Amino acid sequence: MECTETISELAAVSARLRGEVIMMSHRAGTPHLGSSLSVVDILVALYGAALRIDPKAPEDPLRDRAILSKGHAAMALYAVLAEHGFFGRELIDTFATHGAALAEQPSPHCAPGVELATGSLGHGLPISLGLALAAKIRGQAYRVFTVLSDGECNEGTVWEGALLAPALKLDNLVVIVDYNKWQATGRSEEVTSLSPLVEKWRAFGWHAQEVDGHDLAALTGALATVPHPSGKPLAIIAHTVKGKGVSFMEDDNNWHYRIPKASEVTAAFLELGLPAPVIPAGSGPKKAH
Repeated sequence: MECTETISELAAVSARLRGEVIMMSHRAGTPHLGSSLSVVDILVALYGAALRIDPKAPEDPLRDRAILSKGHAAMALYAVLAEHGFFGRELIDTFATHGAALAEQPSPHCAPGVELATGSLGHGLPISLGLALAAKIRGQAYRVFTVLSDGECNEGTVWEGALLAPALKLDNLVVIVDYNKWQATGRSEEVTSLSPLVEKWRAFGWHAQEVDGHDLAALTGALATVPHPSGKPLAIIAHTVKGKGVSFMEDDNNWHYRIPKASEVTAAFLELGLPAPVIPAGSGPKKAH
């Protein structure tokens, strides 16, 4: 995909996709809304300005690979894939319904553009490392981008991959950490301290940098040069806000599991500057998660 959109146009896409994600959560009665909202801008920048992939040829062996290792944020991934024409928006309406292709967490090739079954945290980076290594062995120029959660960085497999990638000189590998400072049960720093996170990646041999994960210009700038001139794999620590875009959801970890009511969907759309939503009758919270 060749980026032809301005930063303001990408910001409009982010707002629209946040509305899509909120409606998906409400309609299907599924959790992980806060985690999906924090990663929207990262995915918008990645798919809108960095990836070399043709939605009409999603299996092209020379395509860039994008792995959403934090699979619990699948709503955001599905929304951005539909936005770029990997599949029709009508598939979004079936999200998390019985027998539907788009499950709460991705399954392998469940829809065009979905590269990997993710959600069991810690596996995305090791598999991405293998994909990047395969490109080197085959002399192919595709890049591999992996989006991790900060809680996922508690997993040992992440740091095994982080140690190996520089040793293999995988400058075609990029990690983006959605650093929203929360995990399912508490603050990331209180569960297992990650600080100083950017220095940890540097110590493992990566070119690592910090950005505002909601600043689309900063994100697109950080993603602009891959392979990185340093010859090292690239780690982007993207500081984000869980529930970003909706004031009553921002930095509130209750939205890791809460499902928005119809009135909250309407209020969220108003804050996002979107037209009033058409809310399906009978949708919304039905059970505790």
